[in-house]
Amino acid sequence: MKIVTKRFLLRDFIQADEPAFFAYRADPRYAEFCSQEEVSPNHTCELLRLFKQWAAESPRCNYQLAIIDRRKPQELVGCCGLRQEHSDSDWAELGIELAPQFWGRYAYAIEIASALIEFGFRNLGLKEIRGVSISANLRVARLAQRYGFVAVDTRSSPDWMGERGWHQIEWQLKRESWESFAIH
Repeated sequence: MKIVTKRFLLRDFIQADEPAFFAYRADPRYAEFCSQEEVSPNHTCELLRLFKQWAAESPRCNYQLAIIDRRKPQELVGCCGLRQEHSDSDWAELGIELAPQFWGRYAYAIEIASALIEFGFRNLGLKEIRGVSISANLRVARLAQRYGFVAVDTRSSPDWMGERGWHQIEWQLKRESWESFAIH
């Protein structure tokens, strides 16, 4: 599985990606919007196992891909994906995570989001793409709004978020909105 953009290769994870994946998830900056459990080595190991399982499924419902800089093919920039509940689902959840050293750099998330959204609507035939963000993560809110996502719900949040005064926001982009947005 490969999606190629101007600067990035989005592809299934390989064993060589694992040390960099563990390293950026252990970075204290990465942990800012995560629970302690989410940044534990055991959880990271479980994620990699799950990504490999998803890559082997047929039909495939979940795409969680390594983000590789095409100019530096050994460098893991982060990961991204579209995840469906089942193969005939007409929607998927979008997620992008960049290693902290790439945050705010040269519109990386914009280029990756564009590729995933196009893949979802054109290749997977989705009717909508959803996402969930933490209210304090303003970078994600700006990215969602840039592509025409609309905040549709506030979800109950885990205790660790509530203790910080944060909540989860669910975003939605319908195919029709994207098509009219993409034309302009």
